[in-house]
Amino acid sequence: LVERCIAGWKEIEYEVMRDSAGNVITVCNMENIDPVGVHTGDSIVVAPSQTLGDKEYQMLRTSALKIITELGITGGCNVQYALHPESFEYCVIEVNPRVSRSSALASKATGYPIAKVAAKIALGYTLDEIKNAVTKKTYASFEPMLDYVVVKMPRLPFDKFISASHQLGTQMKATGEVMSICTNFEGGLMKAIRSLEQHVDSLMSYDYSGLTDEQLKEQLHNVDDRRIWVIAEALRRGFDYELIHDITKIDIWFIDKLMILVEMENALKKAGKNLDAELLKEAKRIEFPDNVIARLTGLTEDEIKKMRHDNNIRAAFKMVDTCAAEFAAETPYYYSCFGSENEAEGETEKRKVLVLGSGPIRIGQGIEFDFCSVHSTWAFAKEGFETIIINNNPETVSTDFDIADKLYFEPLTPEDVESIVDIEKPDGAVVQFGGQTAIKLTESLMKMGVPILGTAAEDVDAAEDRELFDEILEKCQIPRAKGHTVFTAEEAKKAANELGYPVLVRPSYVLGGQGMQIAICDEDIDEFIGIINRIAQEHPILVDKYIMGKEIEVDAICDGTDILIPGIMEHIERTGIHSGDSISVYPAQSITEGNKKTLVEYTEKLARALHVKGMINIQFIVDGEDVYIIEVNPRSSRTVPYISKVTGIPIVPLATQIICGHTIRELGYTPGLQKEADYFAIKMPVFSFEKIRGADISLGPEMKSTGECLGIAKTFN
Repeated sequence: LVERCIAGWKEIEYEVMRDSAGNVITVCNMENIDPVGVHTGDSIVVAPSQTLGDKEYQMLRTSALKIITELGITGGCNVQYALHPESFEYCVIEVNPRVSRSSALASKATGYPIAKVAAKIALGYTLDEIKNAVTKKTYASFEPMLDYVVVKMPRLPFDKFISASHQLGTQMKATGEVMSICTNFEGGLMKAIRSLEQHVDSLMSYDYSGLTDEQLKEQLHNVDDRRIWVIAEALRRGFDYELIHDITKIDIWFIDKLMILVEMENALKKAGKNLDAELLKEAKRIEFPDNVIARLTGLTEDEIKKMRHDNNIRAAFKMVDTCAAEFAAETPYYYSCFGSENEAEGETEKRKVLVLGSGPIRIGQGIEFDFCSVHSTWAFAKEGFETIIINNNPETVSTDFDIADKLYFEPLTPEDVESIVDIEKPDGAVVQFGGQTAIKLTESLMKMGVPILGTAAEDVDAAEDRELFDEILEKCQIPRAKGHTVFTAEEAKKAANELGYPVLVRPSYVLGGQGMQIAICDEDIDEFIGIINRIAQEHPILVDKYIMGKEIEVDAICDGTDILIPGIMEHIERTGIHSGDSISVYPAQSITEGNKKTLVEYTEKLARALHVKGMINIQFIVDGEDVYIIEVNPRSSRTVPYISKVTGIPIVPLATQIICGHTIRELGYTPGLQKEADYFAIKMPVFSFEKIRGADISLGPEMKSTGECLGIAKTFN
């Protein structure tokens, strides 16, 4: 196709529904902050649209309803428009006669379950016969009304591909997204930024202050994932709105909103230690987190928190009700804001458990933790708990409003979680099902007085802390590759020369092998440590001797005494290739019976030594008859859904029941390694290199795959 170029126009999307009787409604309209030219999946999106006048809004709405009617679509449909910023001219970019990525976002943004309604329409129901699941009073023919604003931000994988181009264009590169809900756009953006888990918490997170005005102006022409930070720096320097708009084609309304955030930074800097309650209240209304306010004013985070509580500046929780509070909602689906009435009910007779989700999907931490969170939530409910999920990812099942008793759509940071804990006062939190995101919140939860259910926090630390872990291995007499803990490149080189090259260099407390590399000479170490240290490290760097052998992986459940191993997985790739990028075979093919006995024995010893209650994941190297340990994670891992599905053992529900106090024998299982299946199950990774230009495609200890698939047959071939 050769088409007229409409880059720079506003990009608007409508989610529309139609039934077989010809009833049509719009569920939600969304506006991309980036103009046409950036894929909508890589764009910051706001719902409902913010910069359309009523005439434009109605014009596009009418057009969308006419399109879906003319095409005779029954079910959901997504219409994307380009709207000329200066006139009423518009073009249809595309029509998707199905649910799309935006449908998930629109469903979560409005509380209107598009896929569910579309399925009922397919069965022949009409919109006026389908009950609204949120209000339980209105029907699906009732258009959702929002009395809040939703901001979606993409999670891009450039932290994994250091050499790759950050350019955004018409081909999507994001691996996931976060969504936030607030009563104002600025607050929604601030919440979305800190939900990304990319070491960003405000518009000051990327520093462009070193550039000259000319260089900054050049930088504005760059369409990449950091553009809003560049605009913020331009605004700090007094660049004109018109100039920024001419270069970026981002609507002046959004630029003005970024300016409000920049003005608040300046006001807080100016106030310094004389910060007053009025300014603090306004800063919290637009969702400045305490740590950023502390950085700007020079006060400590605790002083800010005390000042907030003294002046009763606390987060209030509002309900997503699909109808702008016209009817009461029956499903507790909450978002937080400041300066409002609280609608969340903390009181209940039942014991409460807090399940922490895993945030945005990124390489190394994906949908597998959604699987774990959802299955553990269901198991807790069966045990009689009231369940509460906190998560911020619109694409996951865990953020459906009917999975847990209560859903809080919030960033997973200590401060945001604490606001929820203050209201809900849960009897315990479970962190072993939410990947590294949940594990990182363990310490903060304990400070808030929330007991951690399952494996104790100090035992989780013991598996991550090199010295403590070495002591445990020595007690259990389990060999591991020799290694050292270092902080600087000099220490690392000394360690590497003592061990003898090749060595494995990695930071501690990471998921998906972030920053992990195999070094074969001193120059490699200088380069790798430089990359690791681009992000401030609180924990030491580990240098290990690299052993060539077979890599074996085991997921197990432990109840404090007994242990259950569903199966042993073997990787086809050599050791040193990340397990997420390896082809994995169950049952393990080329290890001896002796190896299996050793693996089971080591797993039992480790699980007991770490006092595991619930899940544990262990990676081993088998070299002849020798078995070494690579690492232990006392939490659920990427392979849990895979091994659950191929062995038929419901690992997550079992682990949850054990956390609640049951034992393996009580649940009807015989401890130890379970009987092997009489078929082969092979997991293969899926890569997205064609999407990410300039990425290094060689495989190593840092994970690069974005998904996986599974093949099952009677024979290996």
